[in-house]
Amino acid sequence: MPPTQPSKELQVFPNPAPERDYVIRFDVPEFTCLCPLTGQPDFAHFTIEIVADKLCVELKSLKLYFWSYRDEGAFHEKVTNTILEDIVKAIQPRFLRIHGNWFVRGGIGTHVTVEHRAKGWKPAAPVVLPAPQA
Repeated sequence: MPPTQPSKELQVFPNPAPERDYVIRFDVPEFTCLCPLTGQPDFAHFTIEIVADKLCVELKSLKLYFWSYRDEGAFHEKVTNTILEDIVKAIQPRFLRIHGNWFVRGGIGTHVTVEHRAKGWKPAAPVVLPAPQA
């Protein structure tokens, strides 16, 4: 029995810099779940980008959360949207984008991108720096 178990519970902690927008990016390159039709494994690489508000998601709990899908059957679109909904419920971020790059099965790769924006939140305008002069 491993010392830790898969879990759907996302732990949180206070955002150390709630006064500013900054991006937290997680890469999850080894996601596995099951095809709901065949029971065969599906693999994906997830990229998560968060602009937190008051709370951040704790990394180990996020790892255990992703692990919890290993024996579940679900369609790519459902999994990606459910992950977004669960993170939004846990931390109520200003912005959240999740991109799932589902590996090729039957000659077809799938990309699913979902987003959440808190009501009224708008990102700051990007800073464009001039190119250095030679």
